Amino acid sequence: MLQIKEYEDLDDCRQLWQELWPQKCLFDLWEVRYAFHKHYNNRPCFLVSENNGKPNGMLALSWLKKEQYFSHFPGETWQGKTWLEQNRILAKDNDIFTKMLAAAPGRVHLRYLTKSSFPEKRFTALVDETGYMFHPPTLDYSFPKYRELIPNKSRKKIDKELSRFDEIGVSFRHNKTADIALLFKLNLDAFGESSYFADSRFMLSFEELISFLSRNKMLRITTVLIGGKVAAIDLGAVWNKQYTVLAGGTSPEFPGVAKMINFHHLEWACRSHQQSVDFLCGDFGWKERFRLTPRPLFELRVNNPAKCSNNLTHRHRKVAIQ
Repeated sequence: MLQIKEYEDLDDCRQLWQELWPQKCLFDLWEVRYAFHKHYNNRPCFLVSENNGKPNGMLALSWLKKEQYFSHFPGETWQGKTWLEQNRILAKDNDIFTKMLAAAPGRVHLRYLTKSSFPEKRFTALVDETGYMFHPPTLDYSFPKYRELIPNKSRKKIDKELSRFDEIGVSFRHNKTADIALLFKLNLDAFGESSYFADSRFMLSFEELISFLSRNKMLRITTVLIGGKVAAIDLGAVWNKQYTVLAGGTSPEFPGVAKMINFHHLEWACRSHQQSVDFLCGDFGWKERFRLTPRPLFELRVNNPAKCSNNLTHRHRKVAIQ
């Protein structure tokens, strides 16, 4: 008999995540997810499918009280979007996938799901947004080979644009923690209320994430200086030879400097033999021109009627499925 168990106790959820969740990317780490749960404080609701006591599926949800639906854990929703990417649904087959979603005690809205979340090709999923990747091993870790992928005319145009910075004087520095506060300022100055950092919950969560990355020697801060002035700052994480560029800010005094710092990331990834670089979702007009590999992420909505989402009184409940 198939059973679906529902857990809301955070210790249970942590144990389930650490036992069942695949560790394929930075966003799969419990500590990364918990950094955001801690400050958004959405109630977790983990659904685990079992067949004769053996887990064969898991759906990690958080209840968003204001929006009145379940999002992927930890539910760090901002202007209808989440920030954490490569969310997942773990299901051995389509039957388990469907029954777990149906067992959710209310509406479900999941964003940035991996393609692997859908166990059968016949399931139709909506493309949410597209992330962009760089894979150094496919180019024998050669940055010159990568540059050859860019059409000659475009490459010359970019080189000419960046050469004016070289005339002023370009230098890079890394891992200066004092630059983090300046990154926040540059980002907020550029995007205002549209910046994730305008939400105090996100800011606190991101600072928690930075602390975790720093303690575990995963944090990488890259700063570009032009003529001695800070022109751009990016913050990233290195885990398991995967480099994820998490956030950045640029000075309006140096338009186009983002191209320079992105080239720097790609060159460093080749030189340090990273397996991949994840530039996350959003093209911003440059990622496709830089010949990065698109990776679609998917969106899923399930309009389950509310069942007991506001009044869970037990550590977990079981739903028996024949």
